[in-house]
Amino acid sequence: MSSEDVRARSIRVHDISVVIPVYAGASTLNSVIDELLPYAQDCASPDGNKYRISEIILVWDHGPGSADDVVRDLAAAHEIIRPVWLSRNFGQHPATLAGMTASSGTWIVTMDEDGQHDPRFFGDLLDAALSRRAQLVYADPQDSVPHGALRNFSSRVAKWLFVRVLAGREFESFNSYRLIHGEIGRSVAAYTGSGVYLDVALTWVVSTVCTAPVVNRIEGRPASNYPFSRLLGHFGRLVVSTGTRPLLFVSLIGAVFVALGAVLTVYVIAGSLLGDIPVGGWASTFVAILVVGGATLLSLGIIAQYVGASTNMSLGKPLYVTVRDPHDNFDA
Repeated sequence: MSSEDVRARSIRVHDISVVIPVYAGASTLNSVIDELLPYAQDCASPDGNKYRISEIILVWDHGPGSADDVVRDLAAAHEIIRPVWLSRNFGQHPATLAGMTASSGTWIVTMDEDGQHDPRFFGDLLDAALSRRAQLVYADPQDSVPHGALRNFSSRVAKWLFVRVLAGREFESFNSYRLIHGEIGRSVAAYTGSGVYLDVALTWVVSTVCTAPVVNRIEGRPASNYPFSRLLGHFGRLVVSTGTRPLLFVSLIGAVFVALGAVLTVYVIAGSLLGDIPVGGWASTFVAILVVGGATLLSLGIIAQYVGASTNMSLGKPLYVTVRDPHDNFDA
């Protein structure tokens, strides 16, 4: 690195917009903001890069409890905090995109409301982005997540399928603690359609993705426990959002069963000619029907997900809608 580069790095301060979707953060938001406020002044990363938080965007996603009151109080107490109000509950990814749209920083950090993500690693994320010229950096937790063994296993399988099979490009891992170049983040937020998984949309446009090691903390509230149906819905959106790649697997499933059918046909004809096949066989027939029927239903289910996503987009279903503070509309 030349002396000019060193001097430029020592002068430039990277502005960071922090985006936090708020659903049920009444008990944790105050402590999260208290941890973020010291970084609103010039700070130095481990590699000597300067940065500061220029704004904290709290996106209220119509969750239960009094989180909206906490957001109002924090916004009134700190100029750096900007609330964004959604018209109803849209989910974590749309809420995050709404916050990214409202951001103005050179970089955007997205994090959760529960206190698990430690802001002292902002500098590490920025160093990884600058040293590897990456537009997107994911935190890589070095500790275990506070969920049950079944959910952790399911999450690992889903992420492995996305990273190794569905993404179709070099990709290490992903989670909700990430650093995104501001221009990329706002552009993605502007065009992402209904039902699209945020991390999939990011992979469409970023040239380089990397990770930075972090240590997560115990959540400041009981760990979220989504029902299996909701987790399955998240995975369905993840699959469909990857584009037409899963349809290739549908075609491959069909090709495999056609090939198996051809082999079985040859076997049956040969057995008939040689007299080696008994009249029975209800068990094998039943198993074949189950296997082929299951593959058919799986394929139709994947195609139906695409049809549903296309229908939502053609009907103009919005990803999210921002409104004024509900108190301004309904309270005297």
